Amino acid sequence: MGKRLDKVALSAAEKALLKKLLSKGKHAARQVKRAQVLLHLDKGRPAGAIAQAVGVSVATVYNVHGRYLTHRLGALEERPRPGQPRKVTPEVEAAVTRIACSQAPEGHARWTVWLINERIVRLGHELHDESVRLILKKASSSPGSKSSGASAK
Repeated sequence: MGKRLDKVALSAAEKALLKKLLSKGKHAARQVKRAQVLLHLDKGRPAGAIAQAVGVSVATVYNVHGRYLTHRLGALEERPRPGQPRKVTPEVEAAVTRIACSQAPEGHARWTVWLINERIVRLGHELHDESVRLILKKASSSPGSKSSGASAK
């Protein structure tokens, strides 16, 4: 088998919190599984038995155990995942909406997604036409309508 796990000694408050998490409310499945693993670890069960009882891998049991030792109940929470940062920041969304709500450029009756994207690129942001369309859709804005979502009150 794998290496032996030290018994986790949960305090009464920690046990109560974990049991409450399992019995009430809606919680992420991963968080529930981690709480179950911690309660089994507190009973001193072997990793293989815990993995089978909870429905996770043995590696998950070891990972939760290690995270509990360093972060206590912080082991229940998700860690930030690596990845590419968002290209469409709130500032870019605001700029797209501001442009769509402004007067159309000379020679055009209304803003198009292509024209908005062209203006955004000139402002130094790199976006695709589809990203602009999705921003406008999210803002309930239609560049082709007379009112592009902004109220003139």
